[in-house]
Amino acid sequence: MSNPSLGPGPHTKIRRLPAKADYNEDVIYAILDEARFCHVAGTVDGLAMALPTLHAREGRTLYLHGNKSNAILNAVLDAGRACVSVTLYDGLRLARSGFESSIAYRSVVVVGPTRPIEEEVEKARVLNLFLDAVLSGRASEVRPMSEQEVRLTLVVALVIDEASAKVSRGPTEDFVEDMDLPIWSGTVPARLSFGEPVPSRDGAMASGDVPLPESVRRLLEQQ
Repeated sequence: MSNPSLGPGPHTKIRRLPAKADYNEDVIYAILDEARFCHVAGTVDGLAMALPTLHAREGRTLYLHGNKSNAILNAVLDAGRACVSVTLYDGLRLARSGFESSIAYRSVVVVGPTRPIEEEVEKARVLNLFLDAVLSGRASEVRPMSEQEVRLTLVVALVIDEASAKVSRGPTEDFVEDMDLPIWSGTVPARLSFGEPVPSRDGAMASGDVPLPESVRRLLEQQ
């Protein structure tokens, strides 16, 4: 049985270096879930603009959120469709020439129809998804959101109609005539890491008696 595919679609077909393309649903979702933030594109006053923001995925739905006055999020709701992209930086691919040098990366572009999440119970549930997308388990550690906080937040749902992943990894691709040059070539891996937590020193935290939460402990142990 073939793996479920989200493309190629008319807006997400990869034409430049198609060998790096992947339309497999599982690959695309894994990159979306690992990415710490995304960029959503919209047209505001005739100008194409991109907004870096947080995202959370549930099945084939990608959620975005922001202030109710956010121009780009309102623009994609008005348009009824949106394009969202993410990129994971995995390191350097250093060839013997500048032309063939590049980075190692995994990227995804998704396109689909948009709609607002307006029912307050559902909106609050989705906002907790954002908390856990940023830090797994954090939603259960913080106080519940107030009704006012929920009302002030715009939540946009994007159903993924089509998507593509582009993955660049592995050895560099030098020209044959460059292979014998005494120039170092290879890859330099990179990864995101977290440092020592710095606690707040106000309110109840001023006593120093509030323990490090389990969510942060797990995050540091998983590095």
